[in-house]
Amino acid sequence: MKIEYENLTESNKGFKQEFLRKLDAFLDNGYFILGNEVINFELAFSKYCKAKYCIGVASGLDALTLGLSVLDLPKGSEVLVPSNTYIATILAILNNGLVPVLVEPNLSTYNIDITELPKKITRKTSALMIVHLYGKSCDMDAIVDFCESHKLKLIEDCAQAHGADYKGRKVGTFGDIGAFSFYPTKNLGALGDAGAILTNNEATMLKLKSLRNYGSSKKYYNDYVGFNSRIDELQASFLSLKLSQLDEMNKRKRNLARFYLNELDPKFTLPVEHDDYYDVYHIFNIRHSRRDQLREYLKENNVTTEVHYPVPPHRQKAMANIITGNYPISDLIHSTTLSLPIAHWHKPEDIQRVISLLNRFDV
Repeated sequence: MKIEYENLTESNKGFKQEFLRKLDAFLDNGYFILGNEVINFELAFSKYCKAKYCIGVASGLDALTLGLSVLDLPKGSEVLVPSNTYIATILAILNNGLVPVLVEPNLSTYNIDITELPKKITRKTSALMIVHLYGKSCDMDAIVDFCESHKLKLIEDCAQAHGADYKGRKVGTFGDIGAFSFYPTKNLGALGDAGAILTNNEATMLKLKSLRNYGSSKKYYNDYVGFNSRIDELQASFLSLKLSQLDEMNKRKRNLARFYLNELDPKFTLPVEHDDYYDVYHIFNIRHSRRDQLREYLKENNVTTEVHYPVPPHRQKAMANIITGNYPISDLIHSTTLSLPIAHWHKPEDIQRVISLLNRFDV
């Protein structure tokens, strides 16, 4: 029996008939760009997150890029960002003419280390971009306090945290901007690229809706130097359907995570939990000093895994002349982390088999 890390056919199987119905309606309607399906999804997602506004865009990277651009940060100013994030977070900063300043994560939560922030701030710092990594919220009380006391803009990268919350409040609603990716493997995944931005500011919402559409709010009239980054009407209709099941899918993943947390041997470093955080386990990661051997052992036993991520940003070739400094905690995480199967369609017996294999791994 093979246990796959992810299988998008399985992930979407339960939605197939409704998807086909949506496709028929889409073709019959003949309205393909920024129609009612986009409006309906934006309303539904903002309501789900308890944010005032949602702006659908073409991808998670575009959500970060446009979200930063609308804040009008001074060119060349610095944005604090975790050193162990996915490269997209840093690309959005660079694409806005800003300077990424890497901050090491907390080794227990893998989110940005609050105690490191004061060491990194300078007179050039204009914003903090946090990442709710693996589906766990950052420590938002401390982060909001830090941003307010230093007059920094706050951007939340929520690409891995659909439905996660901190003290009962959904991520993406604490900062000036909350950016989401709906890449197919996410907890709320489209059937292609898609993204969204949350904001509680009406002026920000209006400008973002213009920016995503060539800088135009009225056809053929352009107020800004904009982008072509519109969420697809068909993807929006699929996402609306899946959004109605997001909480249930997250609960399934949390139930599967409970098996790992309760039964895995202490020779593995496991995620930490706290009552203030509702984790949605987009990724269930463990750490082990012999990660590569462990991954190969599981593969030999028909269990596939992933590594999020094998190369930290500061060691990427693209960043060679951009990012300087040493980031030992990030290096440690990237060299030891392993992501285990935890899709919403996995069965408890799948997870039990993975646990059994892991516990038998010879350290």
